[in-house]
Amino acid sequence: MDVECFPIAAVKFSIVTASYNQGRFVRDCVESVRAQSGVEWEHIVQDSCSTDESLAVLKEFPHLNVTVEKDKGMSDGINRGFLKATGDWVMWLNTDDYLFPGALAKVAEFAAKNPEADIIYGDSVFVNERKEVIRRKHEHRFDFNVLLYYGCYIQSTATFLRRKIIEAGHLLNIDYRICMDFEYYVRLSRLGYRFAYLPEPLAAFRWHGANASAVQTGRRREERLRVQREHLQLIGRPALQREWILDSLCRVYQGKRTLLRLLDKPASA
Repeated sequence: MDVECFPIAAVKFSIVTASYNQGRFVRDCVESVRAQSGVEWEHIVQDSCSTDESLAVLKEFPHLNVTVEKDKGMSDGINRGFLKATGDWVMWLNTDDYLFPGALAKVAEFAAKNPEADIIYGDSVFVNERKEVIRRKHEHRFDFNVLLYYGCYIQSTATFLRRKIIEAGHLLNIDYRICMDFEYYVRLSRLGYRFAYLPEPLAAFRWHGANASAVQTGRRREERLRVQREHLQLIGRPALQREWILDSLCRVYQGKRTLLRLLDKPASA
């Protein structure tokens, strides 16, 4: 990779992908990382013994750090990859998602200008199986109450965290199958880690029939309520744990989220 013209070239990224039977999409994921320039990176793939064409596709890319071993689900696979990371910044990229060209260089430049940031998140684009745009999702400045009461507006596929967070022992909670990102971000914020919003589209999130977020709506709601109740207890707000109260707060903070998105909307959007 030619990085001589970039003052941010010393920054290294670790991209972690938990793989299982997504062979039809994984090539896009891998090639999107391989196309990144301007910074150093490594791509760590944890495959949970796929039975489709995934492993054959992965073997075509010798630069990958691939481990094939059975895990306890996506969260566990991601954690195993996190523990192998050597980069300054770490992110997980699902097999069916992909980065946009120049995404890592944009994050590195933003990080250099915002040294206080521990977690950087950007915008994403929802696409279908054929990579056709469904909608563009721009976000807003970080707000803990919007995150906790509205839900996980931060897209994991466009989120990067400093490796020191992992080194401090903060990993995904493997008890969550859908809302592990929501629980993780609420926990990290509650622990004092600082989030910063980069108003740039960084990655594509593929919405399709096999996508867990698309098909497991009941479990997603169940896990969201569980995250909220657990952390409300920890921050001393147990009176807000009732389901009807949480549903009401979700609507209230949806309004605040709408306002923040208007305030932070890029001029070109």
